[in-house]
Amino acid sequence: QVQLVESGGGLVQAGGSLRLSCTASRNIFSILAMGWYRQAPGKQRELVATITSGASTNYVDSVKGRFTISTDNAKNTVTLQMNSLKPEDTAVYYCNAKIWLDATRSRDYWGQGTQVTVSS
Repeated sequence: QVQLVESGGGLVQAGGSLRLSCTASRNIFSILAMGWYRQAPGKQRELVATITSGASTNYVDSVKGRFTISTDNAKNTVTLQMNSLKPEDTAVYYCNAKIWLDATRSRDYWGQGTQVTVSS
């Protein structure tokens, strides 16, 4: 079973920065893609950023130019550097990993969520 451990959430002033980290309990080469999703109070979960095993990235428009997703293969870790944070970034952030089970099957795994709160 894959376990995803998240860290780095917290409270920050508008304009500040946070760095989220998510570590998967298996070899990075078994990962098809990893990413971050978020859910604000009263709103639907949305994709924030993803990165594939081929290093292709995707960001929701609202965070482009402010957030950067990256991986550290040696540590089986994906990070999300969040700069110029805005109050509307406040949400619970969830790490996601799509893992190869075999040559033809994959499965999604989720972290427990970490709270990010941005005050004005």
